[in-house]
Amino acid sequence: MTPEHVKCLIIGSGPAGYTAAIYAARANMQPVLYQGAQPGGQLTITTEVDNFPGYPQGVNGPQMMQDLEAQARRFGSDVRYGVVTSVEFEANPGPGRPHRAIVDEKHEITADSIIISTGASAKWLGLPSEMRLNGRGVSACAVCDGFFFRNQDVAIVGAGDTAAEEASYLSNICRKVYMLVRRDQMRASRFMQQRVLSKDNIEVLWNTETLEVLGDEEVNGILIQDTVTGEQRTLDVTGFFVAIGHKPNTDIFKDYLDMDSNGYILTEKGSTRTNIPGVFACGDAQDNVYRQAITAAGTGCMAALDAERYLVTLEMQEHMVA
Repeated sequence: MTPEHVKCLIIGSGPAGYTAAIYAARANMQPVLYQGAQPGGQLTITTEVDNFPGYPQGVNGPQMMQDLEAQARRFGSDVRYGVVTSVEFEANPGPGRPHRAIVDEKHEITADSIIISTGASAKWLGLPSEMRLNGRGVSACAVCDGFFFRNQDVAIVGAGDTAAEEASYLSNICRKVYMLVRRDQMRASRFMQQRVLSKDNIEVLWNTETLEVLGDEEVNGILIQDTVTGEQRTLDVTGFFVAIGHKPNTDIFKDYLDMDSNGYILTEKGSTRTNIPGVFACGDAQDNVYRQAITAAGTGCMAALDAERYLVTLEMQEHMVA
């Protein structure tokens, strides 16, 4: 079967992918976007989004993703269900040498340019109650959701720089912050540890693990255990934040693209260009620092503009060959 050929293939949705599609469609790049295993990305499991510009009253995550998808479709983006399961990138692409992708292990697509917006997934503890109450008191982003717990007691799990930074952030909003650390020491840098320990309303609970998140419709406490003594007790909290890291959804690209030790795609400074010409990365697949919807959307715009410039260069090469 002859592969389908497209000018611009966007792998993944969410704020980055949909914004890339909006800009690419307006530039007449006729983008085809495959939404991936979780259409709309992590925001589809977020109840309230209050910090995205343009929504003065806030918006729930699924609605915002529907709005972005509708805007992408309005300009002619071909938004499809499906998962890109493998890729084959040309080291030196050019006329007659496109990149390749397989969708759902059966449909082959060749593309002059590819924009990767596969995002990253938060790491969780694996508790059933944690998943059940996700978005109802359980969160993996203090910056996103901390506002909803102002003047309340919350707990955060983690021991690295991200956990320490988010605990400090929460301490400026919440009445009390319990920081749960599994061992008797943190992995965070000395500076971040000092920052946490200097906060009067942060209490670090060493050698502590979470056994259960409590609550029927929303979080009203957590059951914790001392890993040394085995003692169990309940903390009365209304928010439970998990800050044990993220995993970028980039495994299928590892044979072709340069990545850091955690799997985040490396891009040229000030651009979304990867080490492979014609392949661009945006959103949380390449951002291990900010991880916000608005920054993801911004890099989605950048990726579409970078891809447009690349396609212009490619067309010039084709004319020269002809």
